Amino acid sequence: MLSHSASGNLLHKELSDQVIAAAIEVHRQLGPGLLESGYEACVAHELSLRGIPFERQIDVPLDYKGVHLDVGYRVDLLVDDKVIVELKAVEKILPIHEAQLLTYLRFLRKPVGLLLNFSVPVLKDGIIRRDSRIAHSMLLSLPHLRVSVSPW
Repeated sequence: MLSHSASGNLLHKELSDQVIAAAIEVHRQLGPGLLESGYEACVAHELSLRGIPFERQIDVPLDYKGVHLDVGYRVDLLVDDKVIVELKAVEKILPIHEAQLLTYLRFLRKPVGLLLNFSVPVLKDGIIRRDSRIAHSMLLSLPHLRVSVSPW
């Protein structure tokens, strides 16, 4: 599930590939079954070993009608100030997980995002890569979530 630029080339492909390779190494060593925080620490360590610059737990600003709201949104990893990495350890990636990544791309104005789900037998089956240039249109195309509203 890779996104392509208008010219057919992936945006920041080499950097994304390096992040994916680091995550695959972590998954090969540990397999599925850990919490997201464990995978985050291990992927961060693997990125450090490979000399790839990154930051952990980056605040995602939410500005609404001129007011900055601190609502606790955080990106798991921001690699080289270009690639947002959201780590999951869930049975299945849901539309809300992808919407979260696309929203973070938009709010932080970053070009590329990776959604990595470690709860799969082979990590390549848990990778979603998204390009911010198509984030808005993809958000609009995601299936609507059913919400039950109480009359109280």
